Amino acid sequence: MTKVAIVMHDLHLIHTDLKPENILLVSSEYLKVPDYKVSAKSPKDSSYYKRIPKSSAIKVIDFGSTTYDRQDQSYIVSTRHYRAPEVILGLGWSYPCDIWSVGCILVELCSGEALFQTHENLEHLAMMEKVLGPLPQHMLKKADRHAEKYVRRGRLDWPEGATSRDSIKAVLKLPRLQNLIMQHVDHSAGDLIHLLQGLLRYDPAERLSAKEALRHPFFTRDHLRRL
Repeated sequence: MTKVAIVMHDLHLIHTDLKPENILLVSSEYLKVPDYKVSAKSPKDSSYYKRIPKSSAIKVIDFGSTTYDRQDQSYIVSTRHYRAPEVILGLGWSYPCDIWSVGCILVELCSGEALFQTHENLEHLAMMEKVLGPLPQHMLKKADRHAEKYVRRGRLDWPEGATSRDSIKAVLKLPRLQNLIMQHVDHSAGDLIHLLQGLLRYDPAERLSAKEALRHPFFTRDHLRRL
């Protein structure tokens, strides 16, 4: 995904709709290996297997929303769960919105579930704060006329502005990013967490670029080459 983003961004193209459904394996071949985590609960049952792709090569599809980089991109882009905060707040967007989507996808690959499962803007922003910490005040202050209703007295209007108790519960149950990753990753969790923190920085100007992400230790350390 990161390499694809590099190529696209070098061509001054922004995909704007990166999500798991738009990322396909090049080959359908797989290996069937025992799932020890599951079979350990029932050692006499050998039917617990998982399928591992023979190749990790992928291709990105659906370029229908792809656009050239221009100033003042103000319309809404990205499928909800993978939408960056600057898009929701109406601050304009560029290449970093793709990088945010990649971060969300990587978390989903670890946990098996979308990171931000919501269909409301305010709840979505509140979920971000629960997982990643408070949104920067300078971004909240610049929210456009459509998004300024989500901000009150310089901070996110949450939980006061929540539409229901269920919405509040949905936010409260979310863990911090590092805790979520450590629940699912036994190996090199520290590097992955650090990478994700760079991909999911609120301020798009501070977010990792595709090239910076590919140079991250998570991808370059020797232990990965030995896997």
